Amino acid sequence: MRVGFIGLGIQGAPMARRIIDAGYETTLWARRPASLEPFSGTSARVAASPAELAADCDVVCVCVVDDADVEEVLTGDRGVLAGLRPGGAVVVHSTVHPDTCRRLAELAAEQGVRLVDAPVSGGPSAAAEGRLLVMAGGETETVERCRPVFATYAEPIIHMGPVGSGQFAKLLNNLLFTAHLATAASTFALGRSLGVDSAALAEVISHGTGFSFALTRVGAAGGTLERMAPVAGPLLQKDVRLIAELAETAGASAGTVLAAADDALGLMKHPR
Repeated sequence: MRVGFIGLGIQGAPMARRIIDAGYETTLWARRPASLEPFSGTSARVAASPAELAADCDVVCVCVVDDADVEEVLTGDRGVLAGLRPGGAVVVHSTVHPDTCRRLAELAAEQGVRLVDAPVSGGPSAAAEGRLLVMAGGETETVERCRPVFATYAEPIIHMGPVGSGQFAKLLNNLLFTAHLATAASTFALGRSLGVDSAALAEVISHGTGFSFALTRVGAAGGTLERMAPVAGPLLQKDVRLIAELAETAGASAGTVLAAADDALGLMKHPR
């Protein structure tokens, strides 16, 4: 299986490296030449455009920032769908609107190409160690075809259902994580007001029933969200906005989790 990878940022680069190191014939494309420099000593080929990359591949993984980037990379004049042959597969690792994936899946199907939405969770270190979480949405046959590629950088790999369901899972995960940030930050703030040392409290809770991944992140940042805000704020704001919009469209109540997530966004000065 020949694999293409587009989106060699902080998340995508270690994923691409794992694919290459696993022995797959790999082709890369990036807007910025600097993103390709770390791969100069590898077996990976470099394409001049997404279309050229796709013409050389069976599966193309895309890990760019947002919906507009995904659309451009896939549907532009020199996009992936202009080069990928019938029978090929596109994997969207970006976190985007489920409808974006559904629409692109329909467009891809018109030329005999299948699309899987497969957002990831865990961060760059998890990718480098092969322990990302992949939440996949798409036809079972296509997901299973792509699973060996996913397995180079992910464990577990969970098939959620049809196209778009992976995005729903990722957005719900990020909503809960954002809510946990708020409860963790407020817990540390209450502790400080009671004279409890934040570092000691973080160690205690890490062994207690109040433990959460968000708490470890807040604890490591000194018990507040200030250090995390510049990077995490805009990304979580985007995801919370998306899931809130989807809930409103579906007439579903988000309950307390959305209120808590809004508190976290407020603390990070990136309100929804």
